[in-house]
Amino acid sequence: MSNEQTTTSSTQYLTFTLGTEVFAVDIAKIREVLEYTQVTKVPRTPAFMCGVINLRGSVVPVVNMRQKFNMTQGEKSVNTCIIILEIAPEEDGGVVVMGALADSVREVMELEPNQIEPPPKIGMRLRTEFLKGMGKQDGRFIMILDIDKVFSVEELSAVQSAG
Repeated sequence: MSNEQTTTSSTQYLTFTLGTEVFAVDIAKIREVLEYTQVTKVPRTPAFMCGVINLRGSVVPVVNMRQKFNMTQGEKSVNTCIIILEIAPEEDGGVVVMGALADSVREVMELEPNQIEPPPKIGMRLRTEFLKGMGKQDGRFIMILDIDKVFSVEELSAVQSAG
């Protein structure tokens, strides 16, 4: 009897919105979700970087996901939140903790591998290497982000040095 793990197990994702689009990130990458708080602007940082927040004594950089994905800017609302992520770019093996500004958090959902389709090759505002795939729920597509690939190593080091 073999006790090898199969790759058919389901994965839990946190879903969030940017405008009318729904995105998902593997729950294993999420540290916590915070209500929107004042972000301190840091000079000479990339345009998509909002600034930094104080998270229990640690300085955590916060990025504007709408700006990163070239989406129109929205107004902050009562639902605006900061998702604290742990990003592990493959090159150096370290972990970068950062906040991602989202319009709202929806839910934690579970998807089986057969519920995820490969990302389309054309017609996307996002570069598709950011995407693990497209999930489907209630007739709507959910873009599943490969959060480790959303930011380049250069962008992550600029964000880290701001923090």
